[in-house]
Amino acid sequence: MNVSDKKYFKEYSKRIGCRIDDLIGKFDFSEKNGKFEYLTKASAVYSSNIEGNGVDLNSYMNYELSKKKFKAGKEIEEIENLISAYNFARKNNLNEKNFLTVHKLLAETLLIKSKRGKYRTEPIGVFGRTGLEYLAVEPEFVKTYMSRLFEEVEELNAKELSPEEVFYFASLIHLRIAHIHPFADGNGRVARLAEKWFVANKLGKEFWKIPSEEYYKNNQNKYYQTMNLGVNFYELDYDKCIDFLVLLPRCLQK
Repeated sequence: MNVSDKKYFKEYSKRIGCRIDDLIGKFDFSEKNGKFEYLTKASAVYSSNIEGNGVDLNSYMNYELSKKKFKAGKEIEEIENLISAYNFARKNNLNEKNFLTVHKLLAETLLIKSKRGKYRTEPIGVFGRTGLEYLAVEPEFVKTYMSRLFEEVEELNAKELSPEEVFYFASLIHLRIAHIHPFADGNGRVARLAEKWFVANKLGKEFWKIPSEEYYKNNQNKYYQTMNLGVNFYELDYDKCIDFLVLLPRCLQK
């Protein structure tokens, strides 16, 4: 699977792609819909919530108002580390080096120092209530697949793309990172961040404001169901990926 491949773009456009210009035109990018600083914190909170963090946005913002009176717990620190990762991404281009730096920042409370910003060296799977649901690629191949992915991202960075194409490729990047599962922990957070990072790099910094993490949190079952394309890395059926790809534009309908 190449993230720069337009194999599914025609079907994607039929489903929602042809409407993205209208959705962008109607989306409120003004400060009435939130300032960058606030929306960055919201993105980090919702993305953390998807991974089981129990601190909701209201609780986090109230902590911010009175943080001098309280000691931050692990879940608060987890969110603050992710905020730092978003802030770094906003100031830098999406490439492999910066991607690894982002993981290093967000993983401070998730992993020991030697594993932050480093591709995993151990096998990893996704487990549910009934057992193993997905087995990621073997650790010795992670670097190869991720380097290939970022070569394709560089190709896309050099091209002039329509908004429909940007959203399409951003979702493929998100999906591919999630399937490779390149790190020992923090894969979901970094995949969602990379998706928005690509959109903002191509369409403008105001696109950091789109509420993709909130949409995925509010539609979490669908998010995970549509991401599930096979029981292991080698049996992924990307012919079924359209249901996942169309989720990102829907956050603009908020």
